[in-house]
Amino acid sequence: MIPDHQPWESSMGVGATEELSLRVSVASLAKVIFEHPQDGHAMLALERVATLRETEARRRVTVKAQPFGGAVRLRRASALRELIGDFHFDSPRSRAEGDFRVQIRPSDWEAVKRFCLEHLQDEDESVLEAGPERELAEEFADTLHIGLTSTQYRLKRMGVALEEAPVVTDFIHAAGSPTVRIYHVYHVDVLDPSLARAMLDNSARYTDQALQALALHDARSGGKGRANAVLALPVELVTRAYQAMAPEERDAPITVAGHLLHGNVPALLETVAVPKYQRL
Repeated sequence: MIPDHQPWESSMGVGATEELSLRVSVASLAKVIFEHPQDGHAMLALERVATLRETEARRRVTVKAQPFGGAVRLRRASALRELIGDFHFDSPRSRAEGDFRVQIRPSDWEAVKRFCLEHLQDEDESVLEAGPERELAEEFADTLHIGLTSTQYRLKRMGVALEEAPVVTDFIHAAGSPTVRIYHVYHVDVLDPSLARAMLDNSARYTDQALQALALHDARSGGKGRANAVLALPVELVTRAYQAMAPEERDAPITVAGHLLHGNVPALLETVAVPKYQRL
C-alpha cells in the first residue's frame, strides 16, 4: 500500500507567509447520479453540510450543499519540494492529513499546475491520490451510515476544471487566503437501486432546519458543530437554474428548490459554462 504522506512531513511549515502568499487547493469532485425509482428522472446527489461558525459578534449555523469529494492527498510531498523548493501546508489539519492545500510563491504557480495535471493522470497514484473513492466511502458512511463498495457504482473521469484567478477562500482553516483551484471531476453512476432509495429517503428525511439543530447539538456534546445529509435534486432542475443566470454570476452560491448550493457545483455540469473555469 502507498503511504498517504511521509513521516518527516509533519515537521513542514504551516500557513501563509509574505513569500508563500498563494494558496493552491486540489480536490476531487464526484458528480453522483442515480435514477429516481418512481419516475426514472436522473437525480444529482450532493452532500448537504451544516456547519457552526462562531465569531465574537454572533453564532450561526450555515447549511450548504456541495459535491461529494474532497481534497486530493499529496502522497509524496518530496516530489513537489524538489520542483519548487519550500512550501507550506495551509493549516495543521491539511499537514496532518496530507491534503493538497498548500501555500506557494505566486511565481511557482505554473510549475505547480503542470505538476498536478501530470500526476493526476498517473495510474499508480504514487505522488497524488487521483480518484474520489476514499472520499466517497468516508462521506457515504458519514451521511448514510453505510459501507460503500465499488460494486455499487461505476466511475468515469470527466476531466479537470481549473480556476486560475485567485479567489479569497472561506475554508475555515485558512480563511482569507487568495486561492487557485484544480478540480479533478468524476462521473459516478449509482448502480445499486437500494443505494439510490437510501439517498432519496435521506434527502427527504432531513430538512435544513433539522440539520442546523443537529449541528448545534453536536457542538454542545463536544463535537465540531457539524451535521450532514444527502440532497437529491433532478439534474435537469439544477442545470436549468444555472442556465437561467448570466454566465459571470454562475460561480456564486445559489438557492435551488429552497436549498443553498455551493459555488463549485457548476464544475460538475458540462453544459453549464462558467467563465472562471477552464475545462481540460
